[in-house]
Amino acid sequence: MRTWTFQSAGNLLFGRNAVDQLPDVAAGLGAKRVFVVADAILERAGVLSRVAAPLTAAGIALDVFHVPTPEPAVEVVREGVTAARAFRPDAVLGLGGGSNMDTAKLVALVLAHGGDPLDYTGDCRVPGPVTPLICVPTTAGTGSEVSAAAVFTDTAKQIKVSCLSPFLRPDAAVVDPFLTVSCPPKVTAESGIDALTHAIEAYTAVDNDAFPLPSGEKTVYQGKNPLADAMAVQCITLVGRFLRRAVKNGEDLDARDGMALAATLGGMAFSNAGVALVHAMEYPVGGAVHVSHGAGNGLLLPYVMEFNRSTREEEFFKLGILLSERAKFEDAVEVVKQLRQDIGIPLRLREIGVTEDMLPGFAAKAFAIKRLMRVNPRMPQSEEEILDIYRAAY
Repeated sequence: MRTWTFQSAGNLLFGRNAVDQLPDVAAGLGAKRVFVVADAILERAGVLSRVAAPLTAAGIALDVFHVPTPEPAVEVVREGVTAARAFRPDAVLGLGGGSNMDTAKLVALVLAHGGDPLDYTGDCRVPGPVTPLICVPTTAGTGSEVSAAAVFTDTAKQIKVSCLSPFLRPDAAVVDPFLTVSCPPKVTAESGIDALTHAIEAYTAVDNDAFPLPSGEKTVYQGKNPLADAMAVQCITLVGRFLRRAVKNGEDLDARDGMALAATLGGMAFSNAGVALVHAMEYPVGGAVHVSHGAGNGLLLPYVMEFNRSTREEEFFKLGILLSERAKFEDAVEVVKQLRQDIGIPLRLREIGVTEDMLPGFAAKAFAIKRLMRVNPRMPQSEEEILDIYRAAY
């Protein structure tokens, strides 16, 4: 077995009312001024005040920047950087779903190293530690609180792009399932299927021994390894047990606990093993029609699983059992399709505004994302192979 590593957030606090410990977290980072990246929805729901209260009570100065829309464009990140520079924080806190946490990561990055967010896209291009970073998720899906990735939209090219670096892993992740109770069913569903996508892509990734990293290149993703597998399996099990319950009844605290843990475990798994073809295919779709990342991933997931089936038969056999919670074999692709339908994820690309003439362009953009292509257990050999998957999903 090739040598592999495993990294996560510097410190993880998990549990109901974990946000009460935020003053201790900030003190541990030497932070007396904290720049908070949140949004107006969290403010109206009272989540922002719940998180801010213990910090302000401890005498910590806060400044809040609101991300105006999900799936933030690079222009939003630039606005956040400008606001943060004016405030001169000791630390940055990302509160919300992946969009807010990723924006916080990018703000912390540019505060520390200057330049523009687009200067750092790709793998391992961040030159050193960023401004101290705390992430507090309010959805159960992205795993950004423990990951090394930050995703945003390159508006000019109409595609989602990503910065990947060990330096983007938060110094502290504070996961409080109580914060997800206000999450509406649609967001709960889309976040949850995102967590499942992370775990499935990590669990079925190319083997670490066979990871095709060109000589001289650095990468965060390493392919399938035993520790990522263990976390992915637990994430998949929790999603099968709790996602439908959380969508049906947001006040089901056991389901919220389970999904919060699933999301964090999925984040740990994928941010070491890697995500693959589903994400590569979602980036151009999301950039063009502005569907949420979770919905786009969930829509494409079973079609990519079908493409990968022949190379991961053993894993898919186990997946069907884990997700369906039955001792007998269940076809993993069909189980995922049924889950999508049960929780209201769009089933076809045409349902989210994609037109057939967009598909060749999507295939070209997806095929060009080699850092994700190489994680896939079955490496697409041409744009046409990816186009066939898009057509199946259309």
